[in-house]
Order: sequence, then C-alpha cells, then structure tokens
Amino acid sequence: MADLETRIAQGRGDEPADLVLRGGTVWDLVTDSRIAGDVAICDGTIVGIGATYEGRHIVDVTGLTLVPGFIDTHLHIESSLVTPFEFDRCVAPLGITTAICDPHEIANVIGPEGIRYFQEASQHTLMDIRVQLSSCVPSTDMETAGARIEAADLADLMGHPSGIGLAEFMNYPGVIHRDPAAMAKLQLFQGGHIDGHCPLLTGRDLNAYIAAGIRTEHEATTAQEAREKLQKGMRVLIREGSVSKDLHALQPLLTETTAPYMCLCTDDRNPLDIGEEGHLNHMIAELIRLGTPPLAAYRAASLSAAEAFGLRDRGQIAPGLRADIVALSDVETCTVETVFAGGVQITPAAFDARRTIPPVGRNSVKAPHVTARSFRTTANREHTDVIGILEGKILTEHLHETVSIVDGDKQPDPARDLARIAVIERHGINGNIATGFVRGFGLQAGAIASTVCHDHHNIACVGIDYDDMALAANRLSQIEGGFVVARQGAVLAELALPVAGLMSLEPFETVRLRLEELRSAARSLGVTLKEPFLQLAFLALPVIPALKITDRGMVDVTRFELLP
Repeated sequence: MADLETRIAQGRGDEPADLVLRGGTVWDLVTDSRIAGDVAICDGTIVGIGATYEGRHIVDVTGLTLVPGFIDTHLHIESSLVTPFEFDRCVAPLGITTAICDPHEIANVIGPEGIRYFQEASQHTLMDIRVQLSSCVPSTDMETAGARIEAADLADLMGHPSGIGLAEFMNYPGVIHRDPAAMAKLQLFQGGHIDGHCPLLTGRDLNAYIAAGIRTEHEATTAQEAREKLQKGMRVLIREGSVSKDLHALQPLLTETTAPYMCLCTDDRNPLDIGEEGHLNHMIAELIRLGTPPLAAYRAASLSAAEAFGLRDRGQIAPGLRADIVALSDVETCTVETVFAGGVQITPAAFDARRTIPPVGRNSVKAPHVTARSFRTTANREHTDVIGILEGKILTEHLHETVSIVDGDKQPDPARDLARIAVIERHGINGNIATGFVRGFGLQAGAIASTVCHDHHNIACVGIDYDDMALAANRLSQIEGGFVVARQGAVLAELALPVAGLMSLEPFETVRLRLEELRSAARSLGVTLKEPFLQLAFLALPVIPALKITDRGMVDVTRFELLP
C-alpha cells in the first residue's frame, strides 16, 4: 500500500493519481446522490471523488454509473465446480469484487489442508476472497465425511489475512442443546463474527441460537421467517443459487428501510447458471424488476454486506476505501461494462498476470466397487419413507408410500416417480452403502451419480436401473469424482472433478459445456428438474428438513435422527 503522505497528496491533487476514472457518475448509496467528477485511485485505494484529477493512467467511463463492487456474502466456491482462480475469472467481470466463502465442501474431504488451499489462493485472485473457517465438518454425526475439524483445528487456522470469522453453524441442535463440541467452537469465536444456518427455527429456540453470538442467516425461505430473524437482530442474506431460490419469496421484505440489514448471496451456483443468467448482477436486476427500489437492491449488494461482515474498508465509493467499483451502462438491468477490484481493472491480461498455486485433493475417491445387487433395498414391510423434492428449494418433504416387495427387494417405480437413491461412502473409511426412495426427478430409465454430495461428499446416485447405477457410481472412481449419466450400459455424459471430487481443472467455459451435455443427457432419461445434479447433492444434507439420506441411512431431520 502506498504510504500515507502519498495517498493524501494524490487525494488533494498535489500529485497525479495512479489511476483516474473519468467521465462517469458516482452513485452514493448513503445519500442516494449522483456525484459528477473523476474518481482518483492511489495503489488500490480511492483517494478522491467529485473533482477533477490528473492521473498517470486514465480510464474513460463516460456516461457510466459507478457503484460499489458487489459482495457475495455466503457461498461455497467448490459448488461452482471450478478452482478459486477460475471462479475469479468467471464472476469478477460480472461485478463481484468480494466473495465471502466457506470451504467446508473441500474441508469435508481433506480437512484443514483444503481450507489452507483456499487461504493461499485468496492471496492471488483479483477479487477479494474472504475465507471463513468451517464450523461443522462433518455437519452432523449421522454421516461419514473424509475429515473431522474440531475447535483446536480451527484455532490453528485463525489469523490469516483472508479471515473474518466462523462459517455457517449448521448444527443448530448442537447450539441450542449446548453440545460440548459446538460450545468449544462458539467460545473460540466469541466477540467475533459467526455465520448462521438455522432453517425454520423460530421462537425461543431461535432466541437461544442467536444468543450464542450468531449474526447472519441465509436459510430463510419465507418473508415471515426472514422478518422474525431481522426482528431478532440477524442480518438476513437473500439467496438465489442453482437450487436454493429464495429471492422471489424474500423480495417483498427488501425495502429502503430494511436494506441496511439485508444482503445478497448465491450459496451454490454453477457455471451453467452463471453463464445463462449471471451472478449477483442477475439478482439485482431481478429484484428491481419485481419492484424493489434500486437503492435498496444496490445497498444490499454492497454497503450493507460490507457492514454486516465488518469490512469497513469497502461498500461505498469514497476516499480511503478499497477501489472496488462497477461501471454500469444501465442501472435497472445491472448491465456491467467494466469492473475494478482493488484498483485493478478486470481484463484478460490482468487474469493472465496472476500467480496460481497447485491443486490439492487428488485421488480422493476411494469408494468400494459396486454391483447391481448393491442397490437392492431389502425389507419386510411395504410402508416406505420417501424423500419428496421441492424444486427450487433444498428443503424436502417426508412422504410415505406403499411399495411392494418383489423377490425380497423394493424396486423403483417410474410410473409413480419413485426412483432408487443411494449414498456410497467414498473416503475409504467404512464402505457404507445406504439406499432409499426419492420422488421428483421424473426418471424413467438409467441413472445419474455424483461425488458432489453435501456436505460429506460421498457418492450420491439416483436411478431406475441398478446396472446403470453401478456403472455410473464405479465410473466416478475412475475419473476422480464428478458427475455421470448412464443408460443401458453406456455412459452418456460425464464431468470429471479431480480436485477433491468437487472441482474441475478445466476452464469454466469447458465446465459449462460439459454441464450442458449432462443436462441434455439427464433429460433424455426423463429428468424434469432444471438442476438435477445439485438437487441430488442436497438430498444428502442432514441439517435441512425434512427427510434426507446419508451413507448411514435415511435421516429424519425434524427429529434429528436416523430412521431404523
């Protein structure tokens, strides 16, 4: 950073600024004013607005509206299916200059090494990646993860420049019932920032959860739920991911009154949706289209987010703050023309100049070889618990069906949209295989399988034909993890994710193309879901009601217990 006197001198105009943005209009989100004049930048810090400056380098932004860089307040970069460096290249041009990530996906596979990988990567990206420390690895004791992170492990990871605090505390029963391991982690971060995760929690249980010092929530799915959480002091993050889509439900709550206490996040969004719709820029445009005041939408995307997470050096285009600036040609549609992150213009040349680091987590898929018989569900009663998918949500229904027993097996029934679902432990720990039923895919044949399986990231497989399920699952071991679609003994499409079975080593454009092929192949099996792979992944997350499945069996999340 330039020394103090240099910043002051450039701000006063006593010497040329390092960079000047000329011809644009600054939109101040505090006073809702439009400010004409140059923006002067000294070594990544804004030092002047609303005046005329000379600069060593001048960028013409004539006719453009300048707003603060967008802050994604909660996401898992692994769910973009690319490395942090490709994620940077994918979304920074859309205006995202800060991403607050929780690397608990990779941490569930390889432990603290995965968090350290993200911490080191954050030092080399153009956008500012802030790395929260994963609080729940694994999310519960009802699954087999590849690693376990306790309070002592978190203590060793604290103090990195990318850190803010403790990531989403998903084990909300552990909080409200004072589980000793949960208490140890919360004590470690008392007085600091702690992210929340408490779907459907209300009343005194919600009071208790917030009393632990937890301040944010991205799991609110109705305006009523979000309002109670706002009333009790939480900052509510409106989420719009590839599966979890809460924007339309929460939009009526986002006003100029509530905007200082609401933020935007994507949580889990893949390159296919980013390419077809966008990222936070899409959320902003959609909020405005639905009637949200533009000031409220842009505040939630920047200044409110910075304040919610204690990032006092950004969120406004003002002297002394980090030069995170988005230049828009159209405010209503959030049409981004150019972006500056820390004073660096986002260009292909800037990406090429970055240093990268080697990937980690290779050869992480150590699953048992499975056969068609591995997927039989032996039972002596026809009453059957069924996971009911709610498209656009990670919440599920707990359904009950009667399924006949044929040759000792409860078989899939495509006529009733009852597909077999299985989770196969893939970390080489116990070889568990659990099976059950799911409704909502629309599958008529074949199988799809994935190692993206929240949060333990075992193999999740859903299908109608057991042989195809075995083919798809075994193929994942051969390609170091990823997505596979199979039918009639052939692999129709696949995407290899060799970094911990979660991220590709290919450019995001290639990943997007593979996802298009996978989506087409899944539809050829009868799949009706827009995003079947991430929807499948969330069916294994036992902290989201109501019925889920892990390698240990079906989980009644409402009661927080494995079904017998």
